[in-house]
Amino acid sequence: MATEKKKHIVNKLKHKYRLIIYNDNTFEEVWFMRLSRLNVFTIAGTALIFLIASVTVLIAFTPIREFIPGYPDGNMRRNIINNVYKLDSLENAIEIRDRYFASINRIIRGEVPLSFENAQDSMVRYQDISFTKSEHDSILRQQIEEEELFNLSVLTNPGKKTDFSTIHFFPPVKGIITNSFNPNENHFGTDIVAAANKVVVATLSGTVVLANWTLETGYVIQIQHDNNLISIYKHNSELLKKAGNHVSAGEAIAIIGNSGELTSGPHLHFELWHNGTPINPEDFISF
Repeated sequence: MATEKKKHIVNKLKHKYRLIIYNDNTFEEVWFMRLSRLNVFTIAGTALIFLIASVTVLIAFTPIREFIPGYPDGNMRRNIINNVYKLDSLENAIEIRDRYFASINRIIRGEVPLSFENAQDSMVRYQDISFTKSEHDSILRQQIEEEELFNLSVLTNPGKKTDFSTIHFFPPVKGIITNSFNPNENHFGTDIVAAANKVVVATLSGTVVLANWTLETGYVIQIQHDNNLISIYKHNSELLKKAGNHVSAGEAIAIIGNSGELTSGPHLHFELWHNGTPINPEDFISF
């Protein structure tokens, strides 16, 4: 009896039904569909599953989930993160306070307070530290070695104080001073105007460490002298020496000119530096 009842239900689900759409005026059959109860349940179930899956994906991967009551929004998540940071800071402050009280108790009992800085768990294991040369470190070393290649200061006695009054400086060029030494205005030398094509000479014997052209100062030549003195000659029209050349005092090194952007006419900008500090050339040289 039960088996026949089940067969009757299954057959009932498989019974075909026709869904027809007629034209209301002509009663012409426009569209029809054959369905069974089983087809309807299958289609409805599939559509329901697809709808549930789509809603789940939208909620999980789009900001729509923030509209769900009780779900944290962006401000709430930021507050949660800030509270975590504050809680961590509070735990650290409490730990420091407990250590402070513990040290006071040991001092009151006449004991030596704990040194938390030297605690075993906070000590750095220096034997585990390995030092390796980086590419930038190698480049820096090479630059320093090149700069010190022609530095004659290593041959002098650093403990001996230099008396510049005993040194005879040759004037690099004879002319009229148009702008004097003024470090307050970042003018670290003396500007001398002379005749065109006048020869510029070395003020002291030394080694040329720089002979190049720059956008602001034009053709520049720099000489390293004894006693850690450096002389610089700017705005030249032509350089007669190259880096590495040894020059004598009074020897021609350049031709006066008007090269570079920071110039308003043919002149020589002359600088003297001692131990990295500019000094006034007019105190030692008569132009």
